[in-house]
Amino acid sequence: MTSSEALKKWGWNSYFEALWNEGERENAEPARVIEQQRKYWRIAGVFGEGWAEPSGKLRLATDEAAEWPAVGDWVAAEAGNGKSNAVIQEVLPRRSRFVRKTPGKKVAEQVIAANVDTALLVTALDGDYNPRRVERYLAQCWESGARPVVVLNKADACMDAHRKAAEIERIALGTAVCVVSAKTGQGMEELKPFLNSGDTLVLLGSSGVGKSTIANRLAGEVLQETQPVREEDSRGRHTTSSRTLMALPGGALLMDTPGLRELQLWDADEGVAETFEDIDALAAQCRFTDCGHHGEPGCAVQAAMSAGTLDDARLENWRKLLREQEFLRRKTDPAARLEEKVKIKRMFRGIRQMYKNKDSDSEAG
Repeated sequence: MTSSEALKKWGWNSYFEALWNEGERENAEPARVIEQQRKYWRIAGVFGEGWAEPSGKLRLATDEAAEWPAVGDWVAAEAGNGKSNAVIQEVLPRRSRFVRKTPGKKVAEQVIAANVDTALLVTALDGDYNPRRVERYLAQCWESGARPVVVLNKADACMDAHRKAAEIERIALGTAVCVVSAKTGQGMEELKPFLNSGDTLVLLGSSGVGKSTIANRLAGEVLQETQPVREEDSRGRHTTSSRTLMALPGGALLMDTPGLRELQLWDADEGVAETFEDIDALAAQCRFTDCGHHGEPGCAVQAAMSAGTLDDARLENWRKLLREQEFLRRKTDPAARLEEKVKIKRMFRGIRQMYKNKDSDSEAG
């Protein structure tokens, strides 16, 4: 296999070639991150595959976790000598990246997958079925730069799969929706148009939706062990413990990820707007530009709800995601935080003045 073929096997193309040619990297070779295990990364390139660690320069230049190499990244690396790991010198600019807010209270972003062409957003048709979660995944996916495809798995365990698929199609607004059963193979051919040679796909979804079973079906062999879900709530345990990029028989690349217990959006204003384009279009027809859609006269959003063309649960989810974005903006944008503090001070000043006026009126009486 030539050096060019070795790189193309992992998705190298003219876009990354152009990025590489912009810089001077004397002793480094391009390589792709294909697995991440805590402080080490497994990379693949002309020199084959091997474990790597960041250079001292990269450590000093990296302030945030989001800047560290992620699975799917192309990096400049110096190969190891057999006794030592390869060294990652630089992470090339990402073409796309799927991120989320880090779990817990810390306000920071976490890159889940980099340089992805298509995101397979997997949800199950059993007790785990949740249209609101699909909307959340769609919002972050549109923000990432990747193309979303909704995969409704476990069709063999659902009596009304077509009804649920129609519901998802209404909220996905033109996004492809595939109904499959990875267990039996039903509908898996619907995914073939997205498995183009050289393209990178990522499987995203909560634990127990069947991502590993889908990966095994697409690969034609057992790549990931699977575990049954709990019958009482259809929830699963983590089968995949790390993010891994693998080559499929037809030349496409597939990234499997551990189930996400939570997906808090990160900097996804445009993604929310894309996902809820129908609500934004209705809001533009309201009589007042600052309409809150809570019963104001001439509200096109409320009119659509009354007519039954807009689901109130979808509207509430839209509001919820917007509130999340506003919270993150205040936490990460110094100007926004200052604006919020001034707003709160002004509010409390008004409350204090109101009580003073009441006290004065009481004394006068």
